[in-house]
Amino acid sequence: MNALDRLAHAIAAATKEVDPVRVGGRVTQVTPSAIRVSGLSKMVCLGDLVTLSGKGGERRGEIIRLDEQDVMVKPFEPHADIGIGARAYRKGALTVHPHVSWKGRVVDALGQPADNLGPLHPGPEAMPLDREPPQMLERGRVRKPVRTGVKVIDLFTPLCVGQRVGVFAGSGVGKSTLLAMLAGSDDFDTVVVGLVGERGREVREFVEDVLGKALERSVIVVATGDESAMMRRLAPRTAMSVAEYFRGRGDSVLLIIDSATRFAHAARDVSMAAGEPPVARGYTPSVFSDLTHLLERAGPGPEGEGAITGIFSVLVDGDDHNDPVADTLRGVLDGHIVLDRSIADAGRYPAVNVLGSISRLSQHAWTAEERELIMRLKAMISRYEDTRDLRLMGGYQPGSDAALDKACQLVPKIYEFLRQDARSRQASDPFSDLARALSQG
Repeated sequence: MNALDRLAHAIAAATKEVDPVRVGGRVTQVTPSAIRVSGLSKMVCLGDLVTLSGKGGERRGEIIRLDEQDVMVKPFEPHADIGIGARAYRKGALTVHPHVSWKGRVVDALGQPADNLGPLHPGPEAMPLDREPPQMLERGRVRKPVRTGVKVIDLFTPLCVGQRVGVFAGSGVGKSTLLAMLAGSDDFDTVVVGLVGERGREVREFVEDVLGKALERSVIVVATGDESAMMRRLAPRTAMSVAEYFRGRGDSVLLIIDSATRFAHAARDVSMAAGEPPVARGYTPSVFSDLTHLLERAGPGPEGEGAITGIFSVLVDGDDHNDPVADTLRGVLDGHIVLDRSIADAGRYPAVNVLGSISRLSQHAWTAEERELIMRLKAMISRYEDTRDLRLMGGYQPGSDAALDKACQLVPKIYEFLRQDARSRQASDPFSDLARALSQG
């Protein structure tokens, strides 16, 4: 496609977003959390984009509340230079225009380039950021297993194409490294990563060092921690819209959102600015509906399309797995992988707690023999862990319990086998590899 064709596509995409009549209002109140605009309430909807005339140029915001006379606008910029009397114009619903050429690029929450590699080629289709999930009876079935290359996951919590799973972890237990290892799986055509609330210095490290070669087939959507709550709330929705575009092309898409908790924090800030009362540890009711709506958009598409396999990291505040966000997501997702700080402290990575993790679709990935083997291994690991204090105190003598003797012999070998880092070779047949590891010595 030559430069003239690209210009024609850009003009066509922009034309779809321009109203035939310019509708405007004026700013009547400015607060640290939101801006009140009069003159727009009869002609806009919740979620519409609004442009505001700031001292440094045009600013953008989203309508978060409607009254009979006024609307409340939450700016995308954290320190918008908007004054009383500034003009505000309706721009319609927020959309992005993904294109296959976006692979290998880093974009912001509004779908604009963030990697200094030039402008993005807009696709012909406008993807709404609040698109409805596919109809439940029209969606494909989740049955095809996927190899992630991560031994502990492929053995104990196997995933299927189109499954949605959560990675539950506190801070500093190897969550980002595990997500990057999953992104390196060869079983996916496209990878879309949404980084929400990350430290600015970590983005380049994740893209260049952690993601590595997988960047060639990845689209990275970033909203760093210093950006406004609006941008952090938009980033996962933008990432989901990009993933839906590739799913519509028939791709098998891996979507990674890091993290769903920071999305919930940003959604809470926005809803409280709109006047919504908190109900559960400071979270407003709309936070939980926003979370479930976002997650339902992932998964298999209608018959004939591809599927979005969703990995959503959940940052459990203070290692509290009963946090309202973690509790809600655990009930909505198709499985959860728990990273344990005590395992990380022991130097075993990935620090997956195999007894506390579960995949609700594992029956499609295991054979009957594999399932029986995993159940036996879990029982052995449970026996080993339950008697740890007793053995450390010298209260157990070898030979008095044959099952425990076997656990003490094999479980350390299992733990050693499950060690893996981002530079390790991906495991193509973990069951055969495990059998060889247990038979040695």
